[in-house]
Amino acid sequence: MITLVIASYHYGHLAAHCIESILAQSKRPQRIIFVDDGAFDCHHLPALYPEIEYILREKNLGTVENFQNILMQVDTEYVMFLGADNWLRADTIELLSDSQSDIVTYDIVVTGELKNEILERVPHQTLNYQGDFYWDRQGLHHGSMMYRTSIGKKIGYAVSNHHAIHSQEDWNLWDKMIELGASVSSIKEGLLYYRRHRENYLKYSDEINQLSNARDNLSKVQEPELLEI
Repeated sequence: MITLVIASYHYGHLAAHCIESILAQSKRPQRIIFVDDGAFDCHHLPALYPEIEYILREKNLGTVENFQNILMQVDTEYVMFLGADNWLRADTIELLSDSQSDIVTYDIVVTGELKNEILERVPHQTLNYQGDFYWDRQGLHHGSMMYRTSIGKKIGYAVSNHHAIHSQEDWNLWDKMIELGASVSSIKEGLLYYRRHRENYLKYSDEINQLSNARDNLSKVQEPELLEI
């Protein structure tokens, strides 16, 4: 039994596509939880898709606290998180339901207006695929991996890299589960459509600028003083 969590922050204009990809599954997850982390752009969705559980936050918790809060509410054997800007192939849940591993990964199809960004982000790791890019993730981490809820709750979500723009909370979860001896299996199919779009960058523009300024200030502090002779 699987709970699928759809997480949105400024993705209200894309969320319906994601939701419909879940409702169109050949085998639906037992629970579908949609959470808007305080962006206030998803209030139109409950009327359109009343069969889904909604959490529309009044304030932004941030990725780590938001994910941790939702994880602790999951009561199924497995759970997976999906960004509301992405979508799944129609047989994804059916294929995942056959697995007994603690973690199940699968391949990714990188698509969207800014898909070419993936070529710089992970050079030499993707292949051309039907006009998009195919990203092989066999035995490797990604943010929408399915995992055993009980193990995830033992670890919880936490910031993996304090110096990164993103919290990389899913990396921390992956690393800690592997340390605990979690079993991993992979489905060699492109099941996740990973949309790269302008909102990926716009919503983090302040954080990017802050990080850039912090690095500039740090480099100035570390520069050695030149002695006058």
